[in-house]
Amino acid sequence: MNNKAHQKSKGPATLPGADLAEVLRPGQSIELLKALHILTREGKLNQDSRRKLKQVYHLFGFIEKTLRELTPADANTGFTLADHGAGKSYLGFIVYDLFFKALGQGHIYGIETRAQLVASSQALAAQLGFERMSFLNLSVAESAQSKALPDRIDLVTALHACDTATDDAIAFGLQKRAQAMVLVPCCQAEMARALNASKALQLSRTPLAELWRHPLHTRELGSQVTNVLRCLYLEAWGYTVTVTELVGWEHSMKNELILARYTGHKKRASAQRLQSILQELGVQETMAARFALPELT
Repeated sequence: MNNKAHQKSKGPATLPGADLAEVLRPGQSIELLKALHILTREGKLNQDSRRKLKQVYHLFGFIEKTLRELTPADANTGFTLADHGAGKSYLGFIVYDLFFKALGQGHIYGIETRAQLVASSQALAAQLGFERMSFLNLSVAESAQSKALPDRIDLVTALHACDTATDDAIAFGLQKRAQAMVLVPCCQAEMARALNASKALQLSRTPLAELWRHPLHTRELGSQVTNVLRCLYLEAWGYTVTVTELVGWEHSMKNELILARYTGHKKRASAQRLQSILQELGVQETMAARFALPELT
């Protein structure tokens, strides 16, 4: 066997210590990254884990910048952050390790429906002494009614919360009067179903229905329209919105990052445009409840 073949058989290449130091953020806990299986037991980083870490670090950069620009709703207890669809809580643990830990105050709540992941996150937080982290076995919608969360949440995050879970996270943020939301939508299927249900009628009504006549286009347009409506919806409720890329498209096709900051200035024009889009697409009856707008005087 030649050397190249022998190296390939060993699995993904790992970064040497010198290169690893350049990748990690200052103060990052090596033990945490090992526990999250981002680093190997020997403390090395393979290429697959490097891509995952790059994505989480990039998102952390937006979160850190946002938190530094905010004042916690309760200065005595510090910032509160709710992470919806937390999964293994990569994001929550790294935000705590790199930001909350040094503050000595603040609390992170991880919301996840899979009980096994909640239990493992609870055990890891206890192991690392991350006392101001809580993990709740709830859906996003259920968490809005849970007494385990405070009445106010400063920052809401939802990384790849599937389909309507992102909308539930937005509704949660509105209810909790969140100062900011950081959202990476995923698998937006509800709008595609609504478009498909009235497709025949819309094809006879408007040539624009050609945009979603074919099933592939229905899915793609539904995803795009859903995120556009979410941005208008947030603006209507008093948030400024920025849309950008999370990471390069080579890493993930679910790459849209929506950043929302509360200003209190509810935009009538955004509400009107949202309603007009729903009407033009012929889905106002099925989607009106999803995008319930505030009273604008």
